[in-house]
Amino acid sequence: MEPINVVLVHGAWADGSSWSKVIPLLEDKGFNVTAAQIPLTSIEDDVAITKRLLTEQNGPTLLVGHSYGGIVVSGAGNGSPNVKALVYIAAFALDEGESIEALGKSGPAPAGATQIRPDANGFLWINREGFEQAFASDVDPIQARVMAAVQKPLSVASFTGKAGAPAWKSIPSWYMVATRDQMIPPQAEEFMAKRMGATKRTVPSSHAAMVSHPKEVTDLIISAAESTRKSSVALPG
Repeated sequence: MEPINVVLVHGAWADGSSWSKVIPLLEDKGFNVTAAQIPLTSIEDDVAITKRLLTEQNGPTLLVGHSYGGIVVSGAGNGSPNVKALVYIAAFALDEGESIEALGKSGPAPAGATQIRPDANGFLWINREGFEQAFASDVDPIQARVMAAVQKPLSVASFTGKAGAPAWKSIPSWYMVATRDQMIPPQAEEFMAKRMGATKRTVPSSHAAMVSHPKEVTDLIISAAESTRKSSVALPG
């Protein structure tokens, strides 16, 4: 049976190593796994780099995005015929023309938003002293400190940029709602999952679900892979 590729896309204030607990679990199940390193400089830049990574994949591929990475996989999945499923982990699943900024104004700000600060160069950071509580409250404290130290800032351009046509309108999607998320309101995650008709699971997790609940995240990715594998079986006629 042809192996399935999984391309993991990190979000804001993180990098590809944020998937370090998920990668070995997927590889142990026989998946070919690649974690993108996106610059977080603009939606267009990040989609282009992810698309370039997709061209290196041979065979059916699952695209998985965390947080801001959800916008990236929604864009990168378009025009990528090998992409068979999209998986969103506490992620933004925006519709065409929407932005993170606009979505944030549509309801109460999440608690973690108070820890975000801009710098003089057009990038947004999370205050080091507030990172653990805002982003990774259920992660080992030492690991949360490391995550805060190596955080990769999000450009204001990415925060205000409008999403293009989303691939979730034509590709099956799965969504994990983190019910203790302080960066994206859980009710917003529920809304986005429902709007795109995603297969939904919930986990009692902070925003960093792939770090604190890697098994649950891996199980959802495997579930998406199994579903797409079944649907790709050739039908007679």
